[in-house]
Amino acid sequence: MAGHSKWANIKHRKAAQDAKRGKIFTKLIKELVVAAKQGGSNPDDNPTLRACIDKALRSNMKRDTIDKAIARGAGGGEGENYEEIRYEGYGPNGIALIIDCLTDNKNRSVMEVRTVLSKRGGNMGTSGSVAYMFNKQGTISFPEGSDEDAIMEAALEAGAEDVVTDGGSIDVITTPETFMDVKTALQESGFEAESADVAMEADVKVSLEFEEAQKALELIEALEDLDDVQNVYSNIDVSEEVMNQLMG
Repeated sequence: MAGHSKWANIKHRKAAQDAKRGKIFTKLIKELVVAAKQGGSNPDDNPTLRACIDKALRSNMKRDTIDKAIARGAGGGEGENYEEIRYEGYGPNGIALIIDCLTDNKNRSVMEVRTVLSKRGGNMGTSGSVAYMFNKQGTISFPEGSDEDAIMEAALEAGAEDVVTDGGSIDVITTPETFMDVKTALQESGFEAESADVAMEADVKVSLEFEEAQKALELIEALEDLDDVQNVYSNIDVSEEVMNQLMG
């Protein structure tokens, strides 16, 4: 788990910038539409939708916008036939990448992803080429200065897998299935997360120095800027010093 919080801090800053531009809203709306279409419009019966709503609210999306997206998905309207596709590949210095897309045009998606990778020192991999390095897990992060003992007690009681501290921040680790239950229990105990998501986490990470990390971040940002790309996961690790340089 070492390095998760540091790299996540960089990603969260990027997400905040995206939110200001409104770009992240487009991706969140697409997730809401697909979740509602696949599992129904009631978040109590649809954990995936519940997680999507939570993510949208944390990004300051208006409730009315969320409700409209859910209604679109539940109504099965025209133009909402998105396909979930996962691409695997490599970036500079051999970093592993998992690229998740929601698209209505598979040919467009693969062409755009391949183009970005090739232009920035990466290449596409075959299915399964890097997926074995990753596991799906929930991570609920709390900022430095939070009550570690109290969070740990509440999290483990709620069914969390582990609680990890890294550079002062606190990460509560869950299975994908228990993620929302643990997050809700922590909220009810008075702990408000800085970030919370279910993501693909690498078992072994690659440590990068500043220039290498900067190239990797630029590649990931370019991939995330593609309309069809929802999430990009990597096995990157950075030191505290490199993190400060990247965020400076």
